Amino acid sequence: MTAASSNAPQRAYWLKKLHEWHWISSAICLIGMLLFALTGFTLNHAGQIEAKPRVESRDAQLPDDLLEKLQAAQKQQAQAASKEGVPLPADVQDWVGRQLKVGTRGFAVEWSDDEAYVAMPRPGGDAWLRLGLKDGLVEYEKTDRGWISYLNDLHKGRNTGGAWSLFIDVFAIGCLVFCITGLLILKMHAQRRPMTWPMVGLGLVLPALLVLLLVH
Repeated sequence: MTAASSNAPQRAYWLKKLHEWHWISSAICLIGMLLFALTGFTLNHAGQIEAKPRVESRDAQLPDDLLEKLQAAQKQQAQAASKEGVPLPADVQDWVGRQLKVGTRGFAVEWSDDEAYVAMPRPGGDAWLRLGLKDGLVEYEKTDRGWISYLNDLHKGRNTGGAWSLFIDVFAIGCLVFCITGLLILKMHAQRRPMTWPMVGLGLVLPALLVLLLVH
């Protein structure tokens, strides 16, 4: 019995395992890879893709009793060491949610002598809320830059929160598994496919030459 024939069962076992890991990782990453490929194109051509932001504004008048609670929160913040930290009073948050249909929980508040300002960035747009500490005027503005901007921000992980950031990490690991298992499968088939390593080398050399010669 030759060495090649004795190693055949072990080679077949590992080839089967590599194919299994390869197709599972590709199935898990398929939709994500399509999303990131599409948004990679849109980000690369962001200057040519026109976006038309849509701005929505709302305002309301804070009741006197809630204005007093807001002023008390500002005084509490003024006594604190940091400029941020004290959230909007719960009653004020509930009132803003009912009157302006805006959720403020989880967002930091920037306090000053005249106002409480809440920045609420989000994928594909922006929003802010201003509450006057003297006149009780509440102003809200939301900017929506469209679906392409939304998907681009998902690609960059911009203002997407911890859950999406975790997904990107898991997705990156899945892509590494997909690529590494694909490379090992190529290696195991390379003897019968002589163009394997020249094509892999081309995939390395071409972007390297572009970076060295054309990217400044």
